[in-house]
Amino acid sequence: MSQARSGIDLETSLGYVLKEASSALRTAMEDVLRPLGMTITHYSCLELLAQRPGLSNSELARGAFVTRQSMNVLLQALERDGYVARPAQPPVGKALPARLTARGRERLKVASAAVRSVEIRMLAGMTETDKADALRILQGMVHSLRD
Repeated sequence: MSQARSGIDLETSLGYVLKEASSALRTAMEDVLRPLGMTITHYSCLELLAQRPGLSNSELARGAFVTRQSMNVLLQALERDGYVARPAQPPVGKALPARLTARGRERLKVASAAVRSVEIRMLAGMTETDKADALRILQGMVHSLRD
C-alpha cells in the first residue's frame, strides 16, 4: 500500500524556485560586491539614499530588509567612512535624515555597475516581453502576499 504524498513537489513549486532564484541572485551579488568591500546591505542602503535622499534609519531598514538596529550600525559605519552624512540634531522629531556624500555617490557608481552586471547575466536570453512579464508577475505575487 502506498502513502499519499503530502508535501510540496520541489520540482514544480513556484515558491521553492523563487527562493532558489533569490539565493542564486544573492550569492552572485555578494560575489561582485565583496571585492569592493561591500555587502548587499551596504549597497542597498547607498542605492536607497541615491533614489530617496533624506530617508530615516527606520525607512532605510525597511527598504533594505534589515532591522533598525542593524541599519543604525551600518549608517554609523557609512558616516564614519564618509559615504553618508546625517545632521547632528534631528530637524523634526527623532529621525536623522541621511544623505549620500560625493564620496558615497562615487562608491555607489562602482557598486551599481557590478550589480547591474549580475542582473544582465540573470536576464540573459530573455526577450523584453519576457522581462516585462516576469516583473509584472513577481509584482503581482508580492501584492497578493501583502494584502
